[in-house]
Amino acid sequence: MAQRKKIALFQKELWVGGIQKSLLNLIANLDGEKYEIDLYLYDKNIFYDVTFPEHVTVHFRKPYPYFFRFLYFPLVYRLKKSSAPKKHYDTAVDFNSYQNECAVEALAVPADKHIMWVHTDVRKSKGYEKKFRLLWHFFKGKFRRFDEFAAVSGGCAAVFPEEAKLTDKPITVVPNYISTDEIYAKAAVPVDFSVDPAQINLCSVGRMCYAKGFDLLLPDFAKAHAQRPELHLYLIGDGEMRPQLEKQIAELNLGSAVTLLGYQSNPFPYLAKMDGFVLTSRYEGQGMVLWEAKALGLPVIIPRHLEAYNDGITGFDDIAAAMVDFEKTEKQPDPLDWYNKMITERLESLL
Repeated sequence: MAQRKKIALFQKELWVGGIQKSLLNLIANLDGEKYEIDLYLYDKNIFYDVTFPEHVTVHFRKPYPYFFRFLYFPLVYRLKKSSAPKKHYDTAVDFNSYQNECAVEALAVPADKHIMWVHTDVRKSKGYEKKFRLLWHFFKGKFRRFDEFAAVSGGCAAVFPEEAKLTDKPITVVPNYISTDEIYAKAAVPVDFSVDPAQINLCSVGRMCYAKGFDLLLPDFAKAHAQRPELHLYLIGDGEMRPQLEKQIAELNLGSAVTLLGYQSNPFPYLAKMDGFVLTSRYEGQGMVLWEAKALGLPVIIPRHLEAYNDGITGFDDIAAAMVDFEKTEKQPDPLDWYNKMITERLESLL
């Protein structure tokens, strides 16, 4: 058997979130006969019920002081690089791309190649998020030090080199794995919930924040519901915009047509009962939930601008019209074998 490649992955923590889940999916799909993985974390609290495979060793590191994120990266690197692990790797990866700990130690460990993952459209994040703009100001000095980059979608890859002033650095599009076996197992868990089969039941999932655009979805749904009273919309998630959305639902007279299901640690039994999925985010890194919905056989409705982050999913110019035209079909679950195979091929080339 060929010698396994040694990979170091640096991630801040494994709390609930898209980056965290995408990392766990990646680890689960990397072949243990080809790769020996060291996963470095900076928090011992793990949200997910996970058993790491034998080829993965988890190391807990000490986090940096909070104020370090407001120091310029070259200074942080000079202060902390000597404390990084000394083991040599074939590839060291800053999978997080936000936190100084991950960048410093991914760069400072001896490795043949140093890679950073890009999880968002940094141009839109800078435009919409004041906090991200502030962090970018302080950490942008780290990008030049990496050899290559991986972006979770073509939309992310298209803008990152220009924003980071790195047009000479290779960047590979590597979408997030979707663990369909896990989705199907979780979707089969019984829940005390049902939908009216006489209605057309649409669903959306995500944190109730500005980026996810639920405030954009509701007016479009109101237009569609006026023409198709049998439409019903379920929103799964919670967040800072929930009071605003509740007010908006009341103002649009949608109280009987929109149901807020709140945060669900396992949304898949709820998704499995739906007829379709709609997402109107202002921007995404990729939109894993779209692929999870497709795995369950749900037709998906997205605006045209989200196509750039989800290669293979066709968007619509008019979301309200798409919901008006929506018809129930027999759901055909898709195990996404073709999709995950494509990711494996790109990862093996990158690593």
